Amino acid sequence: MKLAMVAGEASGDLLASLLIGGLQTRWPGFQGVGIGGPRMNASGFESWWPSDKLAVRGYVEVLRHYREISGIRERLAERLLAERPQAFIGVDAPDFNLGLEKRLKAAGIPTIHFVCPSIWAWRGGRASRMAESCDHVLCLFPFEPELLHAHGVKASYVGHPLADAIPMVPPRAAARTALGLSPDEPVLAILPGSRRSEIRYIAPAFLQAAALLHSQRPELRFLLPVAPGLRTLVEPLLAQFAPGVPVRLLDGRSHEVLAACDATLIASGTATLEAALFKVPMVIGYRMHPLSWQLMKRMAYQPWVGLPNILCREFVVPERIQGACTPAQLAADVLKSLDDAAGAARLRRRFTELHELLKRDTARAAADALAQILHA
Repeated sequence: MKLAMVAGEASGDLLASLLIGGLQTRWPGFQGVGIGGPRMNASGFESWWPSDKLAVRGYVEVLRHYREISGIRERLAERLLAERPQAFIGVDAPDFNLGLEKRLKAAGIPTIHFVCPSIWAWRGGRASRMAESCDHVLCLFPFEPELLHAHGVKASYVGHPLADAIPMVPPRAAARTALGLSPDEPVLAILPGSRRSEIRYIAPAFLQAAALLHSQRPELRFLLPVAPGLRTLVEPLLAQFAPGVPVRLLDGRSHEVLAACDATLIASGTATLEAALFKVPMVIGYRMHPLSWQLMKRMAYQPWVGLPNILCREFVVPERIQGACTPAQLAADVLKSLDDAAGAARLRRRFTELHELLKRDTARAAADALAQILHA
């Protein structure tokens, strides 16, 4: 079983690595090739290009890298058409993958898209494009297949692999021991994103908020997991915006940090779902290029941006987006989260219900769906 895959950023790399485990269990000789990240590579995946080449967010940012990214897609398509894997799996990254999938599908290579684009949140027109590009979509959330079926797209709900990978009861004590933390000291996790553009736009506000929090709560510990390749970008920002603040940088280890912390200041994205599955109170923040923001907000269908709020259908955690994402506001929100024990207990119950809904042994369910699609 040889499948081509493309994952475009850290969250896609994580999702794809969990899927690869299920594929290897079903087909012990499984071979995966294409574009992947370090987690996929550690699972035996053969990356022809690293996934961070595609880790760009926002219209303006994409335009800056358009020639390089489109060149990678063209060369990848030519190689896949020559080698003809048994199927192609596009892991998220719809702006890159859907066009590639359309070309491969027209050439007779089965195409599967893993992670339904957020057509229920914005850019609903992509649903018709998916019908042209995808033979099947593997959906992470239970309400998505019905939406896709209405547009003639075959789809299956397979649950979310993070709900399988993250324990229902977070290993707080073990994580604190592993990170050298005492059981009782207050800890804030700072997660400003996994893309370079996110670090540039979001990290300054997050780090300035940490400086304000340090001045008000000197006992508060700060942990900042750094995505691969981004430490050299984060360190100068830390020196500029939070000088003298004891922010501890960690290479990866985001799950240990989320298990250990009391609250998190976090960029909108898949990481917010990880935080919810770890039952962590959070303050969601996000900034991007002003032009990208103006374009995106006009296409939004609902008032929420963060996945926990979208899935719960209400503001269970605060969101501070673009102009509202100020250091003072973020710091005030964090203090409120840290001091609201009753609110934290309510969140844990709500996030436990969400965890139970999404836990479906996704790797096995996805492998079963692929077996039916490929008659393998």
